[in-house]
Amino acid sequence: MAQITELSQLDMDGTYSYADYLTWQLEETVELIRGKIMLMAPAPNVKHQSIITNLGGALFNYFHKKPCRLFYAPFDVSLFDGHKSKLADREIFTVIQPDLCVICDPDKLTEQGCSGAPDWVIEILSPNNSKRDARIKFDLYEENGVTEYWLVYPYEQSVYQFVLNEQGQKYQLHGMYAQDGLAVPYLFPDLQIDLADVFAE
Repeated sequence: MAQITELSQLDMDGTYSYADYLTWQLEETVELIRGKIMLMAPAPNVKHQSIITNLGGALFNYFHKKPCRLFYAPFDVSLFDGHKSKLADREIFTVIQPDLCVICDPDKLTEQGCSGAPDWVIEILSPNNSKRDARIKFDLYEENGVTEYWLVYPYEQSVYQFVLNEQGQKYQLHGMYAQDGLAVPYLFPDLQIDLADVFAE
């Protein structure tokens, strides 16, 4: 089988598994969403990168030497129905790269990334990815049991915090934080994040 090094070698309308994805050696960064290839947005702008650096720094300090671990993109997260046990790579059809994610179960970590739902995912929106993160990934994270999901809006300087309901089936808007307020994760209530620092450039 020919080595896949260019997108032109792939059928953009085809359906691929994580096993396929692992064999590709592409220059472009892609995600798989329900088996379909999705191109990642171009390199993030300065505002996006500043927020990742500022927010990631606060989270790194909090999680340092704690059981839960913080990871930054690029970092593969393979998703499947949260009610199923681990699947073979050929049975997984969604692989995404969240901007930031926190994983508390060490059994989910593999050499490639995370197999199964992280506990907390943070996506920073940009004009190029707002539909994917606010709608497509929202549904994926909800279906796959990501307990807490934050959407960060750089230009509005706000954070929308979603948490799975008691049945673990649907997201509910748990909090909205803006500009210079303190954002508090549902899963880690002793962590207070100063948004003035997060949105500082």
